[in-house]
Amino acid sequence: MVEHGILYGVSVGPGDPELMTLQAVRRLQRCPVIAAPQTKSGQMLALEIAQGAVDLTGKTIVSLHFPMSRNPDVLQEAHAAAADKLREYLDAGQDVAMLNLGDVSVYATFGYLQEILQAQGYTTAMLAGVPSFCASAARLNQSLTAGMNEPLTIAPGTAAEEVLDLPGSKILMKTGRQLPKTLEALATHGKLSHSAMVCNCGLPNEEVWPDLSRYDAERPAGYFATILVKE
Repeated sequence: MVEHGILYGVSVGPGDPELMTLQAVRRLQRCPVIAAPQTKSGQMLALEIAQGAVDLTGKTIVSLHFPMSRNPDVLQEAHAAAADKLREYLDAGQDVAMLNLGDVSVYATFGYLQEILQAQGYTTAMLAGVPSFCASAARLNQSLTAGMNEPLTIAPGTAAEEVLDLPGSKILMKTGRQLPKTLEALATHGKLSHSAMVCNCGLPNEEVWPDLSRYDAERPAGYFATILVKE
């Protein structure tokens, strides 16, 4: 009887291949199967980042499709389909490395597939990486926390109104689509001049905005926009 392969959630960081860990690089070198999300346009950004650090020649590349939907039924169906796709390789005894932007533990789709496959008896493992907000803070050359006792809140951009009055610094992730509303919320709470944004951190089209009070709300920021709100 063939033993099941292991599903690895491999973090590739926010964009710069140099931010990938040695652990991630070595795991990709060893895994025969590499799985990565693919957009409707065919782009596989996580795969492109990984290829900047690892020669993936000869690997089986599996594309996974996750719709940009908030409908739980649509998402559940997509996650189940992706898990089924990976199970084919795991059942054949092949280890699978699923690529994840940023860190695999932060707002990552891997968690959904991990839950499904673990419930079915498969073994999974997570490899940590550099999250976008840490890379963005470094790009801005600023600390996320002013002191050892200051809290740090991490939230999606849709939750801006709920977290802006909390103590300490705030991170608003994947704010691109909600940017006009997020900027309005920051202005209402008097936080605009204390906020910075990095779009597509580490990628060729990176944009850095140290002061959001100077940002044109009508300017599109793209999906991968991270806002840092300092006290």
